[in-house]
Amino acid sequence: MSERVIPLVDQRLLALPATLPAHPIRATGVLGDSLGRPLHDLRISVTDRCNFRCNYCMPKEVFNKDYAYLPHGDLLNFEEITRLAKVFVSHGVRKIRLTGGEPLLRKNLEILVEQLANIQTPDGTPLDLTLTTNGSLLARKAQSLQSAGLNRVTVSLDGLDDAVFREMNDVDFPVADVLDGIAAAKEAGLGLDANGLFSGLKVNMVVKRRTNVDQILPMARHFRGSGITLRFIEYMDVGATNGWCMDDVLPSAQVIQRIQQEFPLVALEASSLGETAQRWGYANAAGLFDPALGEVGVISSVTQAFCQDCNRARLSTEGKLYLCLFATKGYDLRSLMRGAQASDADIASAIGHIWQGRDDRYSELRASMPADGAPSARRVEMSYIGG
Repeated sequence: MSERVIPLVDQRLLALPATLPAHPIRATGVLGDSLGRPLHDLRISVTDRCNFRCNYCMPKEVFNKDYAYLPHGDLLNFEEITRLAKVFVSHGVRKIRLTGGEPLLRKNLEILVEQLANIQTPDGTPLDLTLTTNGSLLARKAQSLQSAGLNRVTVSLDGLDDAVFREMNDVDFPVADVLDGIAAAKEAGLGLDANGLFSGLKVNMVVKRRTNVDQILPMARHFRGSGITLRFIEYMDVGATNGWCMDDVLPSAQVIQRIQQEFPLVALEASSLGETAQRWGYANAAGLFDPALGEVGVISSVTQAFCQDCNRARLSTEGKLYLCLFATKGYDLRSLMRGAQASDADIASAIGHIWQGRDDRYSELRASMPADGAPSARRVEMSYIGG
């Protein structure tokens, strides 16, 4: 049985300086870490606040009315975020995902989306600009986000049964409102590709044993043939407050087995290098993948680590660079802009130095850790740096 640990040290305050290397590192559009992994994706947290209290992310016992969120003045403003995004793009970033907390709680987020949508890669191609949300505010925001330049959206939804969903979000929020948000995103054209398919509209379900396993098949039935890709995520040991233990993890292989009992599936190739999800397509009567029926994905960070292809960096809402979802410390980029008043070339050099030294592969090493999976230092919370 797991115990929930309330940390005494605020991991947000722990940061390493983003120092300038003795020999400047120029941005060439290709930047590899110590294991040869390129920098390709940047996830930007725009707020540390959320209106849900999901027990695997922001448990109410910790994130209560007395919890001290970051003051507004500490957060990067939109111009600072855009400036850093341009520097990351110069190093090879081609996809930017806005996260939180709940990113739609950030006031006037459409302004930031428009600024980021105007960034082009060195070869002149637009960025892949996407956002992850719990869907609670999506019905009213979907069209304005699409008009501002957002390409795609991923909605977190952990079940269709209203009682189960209300229990998991722990704020009594109805599932119908999230489904309305998904419908609004589809109507606005978020995720619509050149072929008229919603290949970029996704729904993520965190599967936690003894909590929502019975929602796997209802979710599969609901989204099969809808044009929306459903992905199942293994319950992960992020942060230090969710009381994680291996007993709560349902391996992705068992998720696929459950679905195949009702719907035949065929394995699909990865859509891109560094893709976190293993893809499975619904099969037709001939046993072949039928695009009209769509696909599901499984993200297996616990049982099938994919560290060797990880090409993602994470930027916290107040400007700390994290090299792994399970990191214990970040690098303070905000001080370069506000205190040192560094040039873009200086910031690029600092980021290059940090990424070149990256050797993070927590999920691969998890099996060799103590039985409780706890590292020597507390990890940052997922709500703080996004998923």
